[in-house]
Amino acid sequence: MNNTVFVVGLGPGDPQFLTAQAQSALQKAEVLCGYTVYLDLVRPYYPEKEYYATGMTKELDRCRWALETAQSGKTVALICSGDAGVYGMSSPLLELAERFPDVAVEVVPGLTAALSGGAVLGAPLAHDFCVLSLSDRLTPWAVIQRRLAAAAMGDFCIALYNPSSKGRPDYLEKAVRILLEHGKPPQTVCGLVRNIGREGQTHRVLTLAQMEHTPVDMFTTVFIGNAETKQLSGRMVTPRGYRG
Repeated sequence: MNNTVFVVGLGPGDPQFLTAQAQSALQKAEVLCGYTVYLDLVRPYYPEKEYYATGMTKELDRCRWALETAQSGKTVALICSGDAGVYGMSSPLLELAERFPDVAVEVVPGLTAALSGGAVLGAPLAHDFCVLSLSDRLTPWAVIQRRLAAAAMGDFCIALYNPSSKGRPDYLEKAVRILLEHGKPPQTVCGLVRNIGREGQTHRVLTLAQMEHTPVDMFTTVFIGNAETKQLSGRMVTPRGYRG
């Protein structure tokens, strides 16, 4: 497996959420590369490995380092949370990999927050749904606004990632207003899950109107139902079809 980079999605972070394929890739790798916080999640289980960590905004540096290290003959695992292909590292790595034809890239899927958080709430995404990030670090806010409006008009169930941060404290409030303006009823059933699969996990079911003024942070995933979504015994449940 020399000259190989595995792009590994860790899921929420706890080892119980790792797929067998992800575990195999981590075991095969000689070097684990990633954002410092994510490496700390796996370091106790693979203490003998070599590690290369970088900060939050150094994604391209990590990809380049992983490819160069693999080119030198080592097997590398580039890790990220959730799924490697959902706001993850597989896309930038594959783009850069065009310059490294001797390096094999294998994408290893993981459990993204829409699925792990959805399981905590019940079944919020059992019909057509979309996943949107409210972070405008890489996507212009105008584009995010258009996508929110389109999702509302299509009555999609929605999972929102990165709903708020210190620099964007009111973005979820703005998003809710857009959804309301484009057809989502105020009584739409919604859910919040914080620290999915980690210590201190919490969740709540509420309405879209209530959510407009509910504080959240970057550790929270937001779920918005469609017109058929209901609350059943404290769970958020979307029927598998529209029955009229």
